[in-house]
This record gives sequence, C-alpha cells and structure tokens, in this order.
Amino acid sequence: MSGAAEADDVHGTDEAAGATGIWKRVAQDLADDLAVDAIDRDRAGKPPYDEVARLRDSGLTAALVPPGARGAGTGWRDACDIVRRIAVADGSMGELLGRHYVLSWTARFLAEPGHAAELESRAVREQWLLAGGTGPDGTDEARHLGDPGAGLTLTRAGGGYRLNGRRALPTAVDTADRLVLDAVRVSGGDALVVLVDPRHPGAGRTPVTDRLGQRLTGAGTVVFEDVPVGPSDVIGAAAHDEDAMAPSATLAPLALRLMLAQVVLGVAEGALAEARDLARAASHARPVTEPALCPDLPPGADADMLLAFGELALAVHSASAVVDRATTAMARSLAAGPELDTERRADAAALVAAAEAVTARSALRAGEGVLELAGAEGLDRFWRNIRVLTGRGPAAPVLRSLGDHFLHGARASSAPWN
Repeated sequence: MSGAAEADDVHGTDEAAGATGIWKRVAQDLADDLAVDAIDRDRAGKPPYDEVARLRDSGLTAALVPPGARGAGTGWRDACDIVRRIAVADGSMGELLGRHYVLSWTARFLAEPGHAAELESRAVREQWLLAGGTGPDGTDEARHLGDPGAGLTLTRAGGGYRLNGRRALPTAVDTADRLVLDAVRVSGGDALVVLVDPRHPGAGRTPVTDRLGQRLTGAGTVVFEDVPVGPSDVIGAAAHDEDAMAPSATLAPLALRLMLAQVVLGVAEGALAEARDLARAASHARPVTEPALCPDLPPGADADMLLAFGELALAVHSASAVVDRATTAMARSLAAGPELDTERRADAAALVAAAEAVTARSALRAGEGVLELAGAEGLDRFWRNIRVLTGRGPAAPVLRSLGDHFLHGARASSAPWN
C-alpha cells in the first residue's frame, strides 16, 4: 500500500470523516442512553438482550466493520473512539462491541481477498453481531470462566466439516449471529478458523450469571455436537505459528488486546467522570478551606480532594496518551496489509504491550481511588469491571519483554506480548 493510501486509512478522507462523525454522535447518544440505567442493569446481571437490541437499533454493529473500497465500514482509530465512548457508559457493551469489530477483521487477516470481501459483504448485509475467539485469547477466557478443558475439533463431512467440542466465550453467547472460532482438524492436526451459526440445534449455549464484573457481556459456554461448517464458512488457517505466517496475518491478537485496552480506559474514564459528578453534587456539604492555609485554592475547595482527583486524572490522561500512540501504530499496520514487515509488526506489538501495562495500572488506580473519594451506590461496578478486564496474568514477563525489545529490537519475536 502506498504512503498516500496508508495515510487515508489512518486519517480518513473528507467523505469518510463526515460519515464517521455521524457514527460518533450515534455512539455518544447510545452511551448517554446506556448510562441512564447502568446501575440497575449491572445489579440485575441479566443476559444482554435489551442492550444488544439497542446496539442493533443504533446501526453500530453494521457500521463497525473494516473500511471497504466504497467507503463503507469504519477505520481502526475511529472504531476505537466509538468503542471507548460506549465503554465510558457501559464497560460490558464496550467489550461486546469492541470484540465484534476486531472479529470482523478476521477474514482480512486470514482469507483470500475475494473470499474476505464476500464474507464482509454478507456480514454487513445481514447485520451480523460477531462473537467468539481464536488463539491464546480463547484459552485465557476459558481459564477465567472456569472451563480449562474447552476445545473444538473439525471432522470431514462431505465438502465441509462437522464441529464438536465446547468453548467458553467472553461475549454474546445468546445474542451473536455468528461465532468466529478456531478448531483443530482431526485428520491433519492443523487448526482452522471457521464461521459458525450459534443458533443451530447442535449448539447448546449456557450463559454465565455470576461474574464479578463485566456482567452484561453475555459470557458463557457453547457445546457443539456435529454442527455443520460449510466450505464457504472456513475463513483460513489459524495463525498460531507466527513464524510460518505473514506478519499481517498475525495482527488479530494484538488488535484484540489493544481494543480491550481501549475498553479498560473507557471504564476508567467513566469512573472518574461519575465520581466527579458526585463530588460536585456533595461539595456544598464540605467544610470551607481557610484562605490563609491554601491561598491558591478557590473558596470552598477541599485541598486533599483536589489533589486526589488531580492524581487520578493524571494517571488516566497518561494512559490515554500511550494508548493513542499504540492505536496509531496499529492503524498503520492494518493499512500496510501484506506489505507489513516483521520489524514494524514487532514495534506495534511493543506499543500494544506498553498500552496494556500502563492502562491496567492507571485504571485499577482510578477504580480504587473513586471508591475512596465517593462511596456512592453503584460506583463499585467500575472497579469490578476493570478487575475482570485486566486479569490476564502477571505484568513482569511483559515488562521484561518490553525491555528486551527496547534493547534488541524486532529479534525479540518470541515475547509473550506478541
């Protein structure tokens, strides 16, 4: 891809910018709507039928697909902005929509161009909501949902396959139109990524109802018994062996991790905003600061509270800067397509890892800090959501790998953040 084309994908044309502006306003309206009853919905913890209906009615599920040649779809940076707006109001819906968008790129990563275009057109035409998971993230989610033995197999049947096994999924078990999953072929031992209809009679769905946080994503387990997978539903070979794949085909896990960092950051921003509103409402009941003690403060200000809010705001703003840098790098990597080289892919991976680490620390600090500043009912949901979203594993290996990349560059390709 030429530099001009890459710049268009990153920054957008005037026409695309206008359409994106509309979708950002739609996202903000939806976020405002979700915020109204966020506490009650979190407390109820019911499957997200109503929430997904709101997403569909807004048109965002159809709009958040990869940008196409005719201007349809949404670029990476704009999609991240939209998902983050939703996450500020409702972390569960932010995660559900973010995962849907990343999964919509799967065909671009793994399929032949013609097949990819066909699958993307069908997804937009039928307004699919995508869920699922492939590779290491699926394993992590299975562990978090208490299903470490989950696994899927494909058996030859006519011109296609039969899918068997079970898989724990983080979102939309009962509401997705299609699942994007990786499964091992019994005959060859290699893994394929396939598209599956979760409403087939052979697919049994069991939602999770007792999560600590992210209660409304629709997480759960799906058990497959001889579910058919047609030839056109095979997307491509799973990108488990990065050394054997083109760099552009291995961007899926990085894209997902960065999108989840956007969700975490949105939840932290939502926590800080709600605590700010509560503090403003209660400010009239706080003792007035003596001007002689703090001459630089406005009348009635609480010095300790201002300091605490300042520290939390700084932490969130700092994380935002790191995430934005990684987001730009990912947009350029996606725009490069087959021309993406190993070095640029490794640089993007390092930026994603840095964004994850900084965002997790800042968000956890914000989630805990707002509880100390304003102990209002429902404020704990932000902390719970952040805990679930950031509970991927110890930070030390990632930080060591970042140091290795800083010292040795792209040769650190075996790093866990890849």
